[in-house]
Amino acid sequence: MTGGEIAALIAAVAFAVLVVFLVIVLLKVSKIMGEVSNTVKEANSSLRVMTKDADNLLIEVEGLLNKSNTTLDDVNGKLGKTDPLFQAIGDLGVSVSNLNSSTRNLTDRVTGVTKRTAQTGVATKVGKTAMNMNRRRKNKKDSE
Repeated sequence: MTGGEIAALIAAVAFAVLVVFLVIVLLKVSKIMGEVSNTVKEANSSLRVMTKDADNLLIEVEGLLNKSNTTLDDVNGKLGKTDPLFQAIGDLGVSVSNLNSSTRNLTDRVTGVTKRTAQTGVATKVGKTAMNMNRRRKNKKDSE
């Protein structure tokens, strides 16, 4: 064999080895791509289920929000109806306070009148006593 034939034989063997390695790599890549494809299919399937579940949850949450809004509107309406009650209670408090002030003023006046009446009573008694003493003195003078 000549040098050119040996070189061609070495090149052919190297090319065959290269082809064998490429076939092995391609088989492994093909296997990996099959697994990736299966994973993508499972992920898509899971996403469909989760999307369906999320849609159902969103529908239920929307229903709950609508009910909550209705309940809140009802509560606000009922609270609005109690405003006059609290206004009346506030007015009643003011009226009671005014009544207390008037009662204090009346009590002070009655107390003042009572004191004046007591003073007048004392003055009347003093006056009667003085008149009685004056009559007795006159009677005494007249009888003498």
